[in-house]
Amino acid sequence: MNEELLELSLIDSFRNHPFLVQEDESLFELMNSIKENGLINPLIVRKKEDRYELISGHRRKKALELLNIDKARCIIKELTDEEAIIYLVDSNIYRSKLLYSEKAYAYKMKLDAIKHQGKKRNFYTVCAEVNFN
Repeated sequence: MNEELLELSLIDSFRNHPFLVQEDESLFELMNSIKENGLINPLIVRKKEDRYELISGHRRKKALELLNIDKARCIIKELTDEEAIIYLVDSNIYRSKLLYSEKAYAYKMKLDAIKHQGKKRNFYTVCAEVNFN
C-alpha cells in the first residue's frame, strides 16, 4: 500500500461518479471533524497518466477544498477500470443517505464492470452481497 501526500489539484473525480456530493449538514459535520481531528481516513486514488483519479473520498475531498486545504493523505492503488468501479461502489453503497437512483446507477456500474471482467454473476447475485437497508 503506497500512501502519499498529494495536491488536491492533481486529483480528478471518478468519471461518471454515481453519488452526489451535497453541501449539506453532513458535509459541514465532516468539515468540523477534519478541523478538529485532521483527515482520519486517507483518500483512495489511482494514477492516471500525470494525474490521479479519485476512487473513494469524494466527500472528504470536497470538505478539504471548502476548508482551503490543498493537500491530502492518499492511498494510491493500482486498479483496472473495472476494479476501480467495483471499489468505488463497494466503498460508498453502505452510506445511510443515498438516493435510490444513486444506488441503482451504482449497481448497474458494478454489474457492467463485473461482466467486463468475465465473472459469471448476475444482478441478483451482486445485490445479494449488499444489505438494502
